[in-house]
Amino acid sequence: MSQAIEYKYRPENLNESAPNVYDESKLTREEMVINIGPQHPSTHGVLRLEVVTDGEIVVDVVPHLGYLHRCFEKHAEQVAMNGVIPFVDRMDYVGAMNSEHAYAMGVERMLGIEDKIPKRVEYIRVLVAELNRIASHFVAIGTYGLDIGAFTPFLWVMRDREHILRLLEWVSGARMLYNYIWIGGLFYDLPVGFEEKCLEFINYLKPKLVELDEVLMNNKIFIERTANIGVIPRNLAIDYGVTGPILRGSGLRLDYRKVDGYSVYPELDFDVPIGAGQMGQTGDCWDRTWVRVEEVKQSVKIIEQCLTQLTGDLKRTRDFDPREVVPKKIRPKAQDLYVRAENPKGELGFFFRTDGRSDVAVRCKARGCSFSNLSILPAISKGYMVGDLIAIVGSLDFVMGEVDR
Repeated sequence: MSQAIEYKYRPENLNESAPNVYDESKLTREEMVINIGPQHPSTHGVLRLEVVTDGEIVVDVVPHLGYLHRCFEKHAEQVAMNGVIPFVDRMDYVGAMNSEHAYAMGVERMLGIEDKIPKRVEYIRVLVAELNRIASHFVAIGTYGLDIGAFTPFLWVMRDREHILRLLEWVSGARMLYNYIWIGGLFYDLPVGFEEKCLEFINYLKPKLVELDEVLMNNKIFIERTANIGVIPRNLAIDYGVTGPILRGSGLRLDYRKVDGYSVYPELDFDVPIGAGQMGQTGDCWDRTWVRVEEVKQSVKIIEQCLTQLTGDLKRTRDFDPREVVPKKIRPKAQDLYVRAENPKGELGFFFRTDGRSDVAVRCKARGCSFSNLSILPAISKGYMVGDLIAIVGSLDFVMGEVDR
């Protein structure tokens, strides 16, 4: 058998493929460059951070992208619009239901069928999207606690997230990449008994959230590691285009479920929590985490209302068809359209350009919230210690599949 070496390491490979911004020969005597990632647990994915330090103080941070490119936008220019949804799932793979909802709304708006979607379909969409929002926030909160050194909350939220993944698997057949929300409807109606199991889970989860507050948010060590760290003033957040819990953590009450009132959200009662500097300054790492925990509680409230509707006025009937409005041929007229939705990490938007002659979009540009949220990292990291940089990165809760679209 041949023993030929198929790959030979070349030290210059790194600089040829992703060259550093900083030239080490031009640094001062006390400064040095440290690479964190691309395979590092604290970067929450394949992200490389080029960090310039003076001792343990961060002088600058440069994110290097491109390690998890999904080719979403090129796929969307080659595949019919109803076939794009599985690719949508692969951007933010921990919040795929929410992404499907946003994309389906955009195509339905172009086709002019947005107002024809049955109410039961809309409530099911919101129900599964809010379940996925909780699962996504649990990943953010649990792994963040792990970054800071709190191991127990990670185990607790992963245990509870597993219940949600099993519910979503029951609905769609998949644990993370669902292809459940279709243009004009759903893959299938809820399984018989789903509403009861979902309510059982919600009743189980409520006291767990009280425990999460006690063991994590009010934990003295967690507060000292996150309060007054990585402060994002509201104006800076707006300038960088950050959205979602990060923007709301900085004190701006902007939530597109309220502002745009899409789907059946205007019929639901829920609050939009914002950071207020309870433990430090408004917009610090603690505020961002607190907003996520509070949003989980609001999602629980929304799910309860959806279940009331789905077991009451909109309960299942034999003649209900979740694909009743699914178009057999998708061919929107020539137009440009931008649609946005409130995903767990912030604003996910899609810009469509169609020519009226094809079921394939001429252009489908995705506005990923993870990309904008990551862009603020250099601006808020300077002057902190390297250990605090890990806390700041974790508080931004990005998914690299959505950054490299």
